[in-house]
Amino acid sequence: MPNRRLSSEELIRANALLNSIRVRLRKLAGDDEDLRFAYRRKVYKELIYDERGKPMARRRLKALKRTEQGEICPLCKKPLPATYCVLDRFVAAAGYTTENTQLICQACDVMTQASRGYRERPPVGGEEEAGTVR
Repeated sequence: MPNRRLSSEELIRANALLNSIRVRLRKLAGDDEDLRFAYRRKVYKELIYDERGKPMARRRLKALKRTEQGEICPLCKKPLPATYCVLDRFVAAAGYTTENTQLICQACDVMTQASRGYRERPPVGGEEEAGTVR
């Protein structure tokens, strides 16, 4: 299922919200660029947690799914590798829940994302960016 897109009107409201947040961050930080950076990072991190949950919760869910699935990728039916497995959400907006996810191997993730119209992101580094958690 494709992710919902914002209408033109909703996009205008979202951009207005973003601009007001930027103004508030500038007011909060004043001339202190380091403080503004720290505020932005904090807001960014918390918004990501709102969508994805915290890393430890996703790690626990991955372990549960691995056990539930008998260490097998449900798409290709091959054994899941020890690393670089991906929590795939059936419906992205429904979040990372037991019912809404499956743990798949990286090769199946690439195929799944391509079939959904997404292009492959090369690993940049670290567990989160290397495709181990999505």
